[in-house]
Amino acid sequence: MADAKKIATREAYGQFLVEYGAEREDLIVMNADLSGSNKTDGFEKAYPERFIEVGIAEQDMLAEAAGIAHSGHVVAASSFAMFAVGRGYEMIRNTIAHTNANVKVCATHGGLTVGEDGATHQPFEDIALMRGIPGMTVINPADAVSSKALLRQIFEMDGPAYARFGRSGVPAIYDESEADLIELGKGFTLRGGNDATIIATGIMVSKALEAADILKQEKINCRVIDIHTIKPIDSDLIKKAAYETDYIVTAEEHSVIGGLGSAVAEICAKRMPYDCIAMIGIQDTFGESGKPDELLEKYEMTTQDIVNAVKRLRSIDAPSAKR
Repeated sequence: MADAKKIATREAYGQFLVEYGAEREDLIVMNADLSGSNKTDGFEKAYPERFIEVGIAEQDMLAEAAGIAHSGHVVAASSFAMFAVGRGYEMIRNTIAHTNANVKVCATHGGLTVGEDGATHQPFEDIALMRGIPGMTVINPADAVSSKALLRQIFEMDGPAYARFGRSGVPAIYDESEADLIELGKGFTLRGGNDATIIATGIMVSKALEAADILKQEKINCRVIDIHTIKPIDSDLIKKAAYETDYIVTAEEHSVIGGLGSAVAEICAKRMPYDCIAMIGIQDTFGESGKPDELLEKYEMTTQDIVNAVKRLRSIDAPSAKR
């Protein structure tokens, strides 16, 4: 991992908007009464004439965003993930995606590490919902560098996209020099290894790397893949890992139902035996109020839980269909 202080991906989103706003006069940013929290306030100060505050009205914001986009603009519609997707699903599906509006739904505060706000503000279903919408691109960056690189790519493509960002600071995974190597729709192999593969997304990428370091000390060499683009997913890279390693562990700050784990399992279903895939993530439950690190421990989403999953799979007899 790159040696830098922790930066929340929502911070990177706010910085990107200000930088990108200088390049594109057709960029409109919309917000639902959360500009300080989702970091769109920087854009508001820099370009007040292109910032629209709708108040606590996500459905209105998303419907208006579609209309503005069809008038020739690219729109960033911002709120907490729980509210953008939870309240706004119909508008995202019917008004934005069905009409192929050039709207990027940029949601912050995704996942368990929203922390003390508790279950009502911890969305574990947002990626599953967005992944199921036809034509929707879905990204879940691991750090600030990949956030900015992927944001530029989704804003420069035509059509709808969903971008998920976190509340808490995360370690740097990529150096600035690697930004050009981060490609929408292509996973990134961060670590080589042929004993097992850990496929992670979002905040769990750093934990996957930590787990690989621990396992290496025990002479278990794990491949680590960052799947920052959930849709379109890099099926070729995942199939390659399935062919070259006996076991796969997925790690995500999201329900294992419909998220990264489901997507990987769908790809591997015809190749890997049942007992060769484990999924680290929310196991079909709601969250609760608590400190982020304590919640990750309770819901078995720590570095050690990834380590344990790899060991558990390796304790099972090796697959009969050996590569």
